[in-house]
Order: sequence, then C-alpha cells, then structure tokens
Amino acid sequence: MTFGKALKKLKKGWKVARSGWNGKGMWLRLVIFPDGIDPDTGYENRPYIEMKTADDQLVPWVASQTDMLAEDWETVED
Repeated sequence: MTFGKALKKLKKGWKVARSGWNGKGMWLRLVIFPDGIDPDTGYENRPYIEMKTADDQLVPWVASQTDMLAEDWETVED
C-alpha cells in the first residue's frame, strides 16, 4: 500500500512496516497519550510515530522521501 494509506492505518491504531526494510521485525506505531498528557512527566505530549527497531528498541521516526514514495507498506499483526 502507499504511505498515505499506511498513515491512515496508523491513525486507526494499526502497526505498519515496509516489506523493503532490511531489518526483520521492524514496525511503526502512532503514540498518543490519553488526554495529551504524559503520565510520567505531566507534560503535554503531541502524537508522534515510533519505530520498533530490529534490535528491539523504540525510537522516534521521521519518514524519508523514499519511505513516503514507497508502495510496499503493509499492516503488522501483534
């Protein structure tokens, strides 16, 4: 699927990934705090996209132009 469709899936709570990524087990998810407040810090927190890396870490993610133009996006099952 396209990045636009993958973004819609993220907004509905799905995890997505690209079949063309080299690392196995990588995926993205949209992080939204209830009421927009991080319960650990008390700070307002805006939604962001997070990646689970191949070495099992969670990091903030920003799309590259290649990612945005790719059509190999797919949903990921838990």
